Amino acid sequence: MRAIAVAEFGAPPELMDLPVPEPGPGEFLVHLRAAGVNPFDWKVAEGILSGVVRHGFPLILGNDGAGTVHSVGEGVTGFHPGQKVYGQFMRLPLGLGSYSEYVLATAEDVVAPMPEGMLFTGAAAVPTATMAAFGLVEAAKVDAGQCVLVVGATGGVGQSAVQFAADRGARVIATAADPQDQAWMRRLGAEEVIDHTAGPVAELLLDTRPEGVHTVLDLVDDAAGVARLLPAVHRPGGTVASTQGVLDPADLARRGITGINFRSRGSAALLRTLADLITAGRLHVHIDHEADLAEAPSALERLRAGRARGKTVLRI
Repeated sequence: MRAIAVAEFGAPPELMDLPVPEPGPGEFLVHLRAAGVNPFDWKVAEGILSGVVRHGFPLILGNDGAGTVHSVGEGVTGFHPGQKVYGQFMRLPLGLGSYSEYVLATAEDVVAPMPEGMLFTGAAAVPTATMAAFGLVEAAKVDAGQCVLVVGATGGVGQSAVQFAADRGARVIATAADPQDQAWMRRLGAEEVIDHTAGPVAELLLDTRPEGVHTVLDLVDDAAGVARLLPAVHRPGGTVASTQGVLDPADLARRGITGINFRSRGSAALLRTLADLITAGRLHVHIDHEADLAEAPSALERLRAGRARGKTVLRI
């Protein structure tokens, strides 16, 4: 099978011809048709989990994917050949990932039936980023009537966070520089959009909303960047949540702010919830860039360079 893999940590990703895995008891084999690209993928290739999780080499990259169940092993009852599924497929100890034609999964993995009528490319764009956005909004306890600032709103997590916050009745402020991105944010439910290249975001926000915001969902900033946003956060009672793990919750608590270093934990049940939201038209995942599997190395570099707006997907 064709796959994009690395021979060792730090090696360049390359197209390889590797054996098709065989499903054992409790496993099923998925013929993948599309793979979602995430920042975590290149971090795995660089060894972010070295010494934490055992890795098999060659190591196929990728976590998110969508495809059709090809065959099932003994004892598998919840999935059947021909069924369209999507989810997270990275199995580091076996060297398996979603940048490949085939991958193994089990009923305990984060895999669920695809949303009805959705294309494989659309489904592959959903799992990691959208589950993270859902969990982030829940962890920050976003609620109706609150004012929420989403920093990094045009990325894969950000676009869904804007929608989930607006769906809960919050008044959402998003950051976006390009006029097309700004219009897109408003279509997703943002009440206001701030051009983060026009000056300090906190100052620009306070110019129009002197009362500030209840909550900041920050998807991109380092500790210094988050600190520059704090003047715009209500205190006491405000919340700042970061996906970058840069907050000092104890220090923020002394300032009357709840700090959350958010770590996403997906589940098959959450994937089914997202499928329902997509089917109901309450959630839209924008694909910014599609590429063929062989073009994965350049697609990863494009994402690393910050040129992506929305999700990047590989066609398999």
